[in-house]
Amino acid sequence: MTVLLLGSGGREDALAMGLRQSPSCDKLIAAPGNPGIARWATCVALDPTDAEKVVALAREHNAGLVVVGPEAPLVAGVADACAEAGIPVFGPGAAAAILEGSKGFTKDLCLAESIPTARYVRTDDTDFALASLSEFGLPVVIKADGLAAGKGVTIAETAEEAEEAVRAAGGGPLVIEEFLRGEEASLFALVHGEEAVVLASAQDHKRVGEGDSGPNTGGMGAYSPAPVLTGELEQRAMAEIVIPTARAMARAGTPFVGVLYAGLMLTSDGPKLIEYNVRFGDPECEAIIPRLEGDLVQLLLCVAEGRMGDVRPQLSDTHSMTVIVAAEGYPGTPKRGGPIDGIEAAERVPGVTVFHCGTARHASGALLGAGGRVLAVTALGPSLAEARARAYQAVDAIDYPHGFHRRDIGWRELERSE
Repeated sequence: MTVLLLGSGGREDALAMGLRQSPSCDKLIAAPGNPGIARWATCVALDPTDAEKVVALAREHNAGLVVVGPEAPLVAGVADACAEAGIPVFGPGAAAAILEGSKGFTKDLCLAESIPTARYVRTDDTDFALASLSEFGLPVVIKADGLAAGKGVTIAETAEEAEEAVRAAGGGPLVIEEFLRGEEASLFALVHGEEAVVLASAQDHKRVGEGDSGPNTGGMGAYSPAPVLTGELEQRAMAEIVIPTARAMARAGTPFVGVLYAGLMLTSDGPKLIEYNVRFGDPECEAIIPRLEGDLVQLLLCVAEGRMGDVRPQLSDTHSMTVIVAAEGYPGTPKRGGPIDGIEAAERVPGVTVFHCGTARHASGALLGAGGRVLAVTALGPSLAEARARAYQAVDAIDYPHGFHRRDIGWRELERSE
């Protein structure tokens, strides 16, 4: 089978590896891809949000499956166009992708379906938003109601920070939420219509600084599995959050197809939904895919075609850790263009793969940093401690003067296991 993968980040590099290693995959095409994805796929320069061109490329190569990596093509309706053309596609249509495209929509759905989540208001009126802040106390969470690449969230510790975040939205739609106390975890479920199957758990590290300090980012590292999300809590999250969401979307005539990523807060009252993503997380994907066993192409194809009875994800009993190497200035304005060396040495560490998040090739062939998050260094190990040791050994082998990374990925779980 020929598979077409859309996207150009670290998530797509991990998916490309998993897809290309699948026995069912004879050929992998990636649009637009990146230097890392080029290891696994033939890269084609194409805008993945251009539905007409995506369908034409899939037809040109007689693709038996289209896998949509990032959220923007989903919100743009690329999956709808593929489905209408009769091409199996892993990823929701635009009407279902609103679960990520509008945080306000998801909050309203939670209210209507009694899905546990934080108390909230949604508004596009600055004065009303400012007046509402007093209802929530401090800290308070302010979210831009739209796609924000994981960075449209402010956790305001002071009234001044909260007011600044509201005014910075310039009258755009906002969701203001109570601050939930607990520990975050990510649950990934494979969904088609009303049916959902657990894929994996992970824990991301959103803050840019060690000790979970500083502004939110798209993610500075992750590990999988997340033991804090116990089997009991996982079952509760599926029964109380994921399955009611899937059923509500199907009932509304906008069934979800693909991977539904539930960002959870594990509170004293049980799991509560923070927000949904309608695709694999980044960097969680880089931590999960290396743990998957079996044929990834067939797994995603079964979901795409609604054969959920055949969806049986197989995960190794290994632990994985992903450390993001980002460019100076991230999550603000990153410093671009610095040379990167040492990836081959890093990948000589047992169990290590270095995924490319934001890299480019110079005409000379040199590898350069070309984004905010540049590399995702992933290591497998028999324990989280061993995965961590391997990941940081590999990070230390990479020569990227413009880069920085956190040294404490997995710190909470590692402290618990000591």
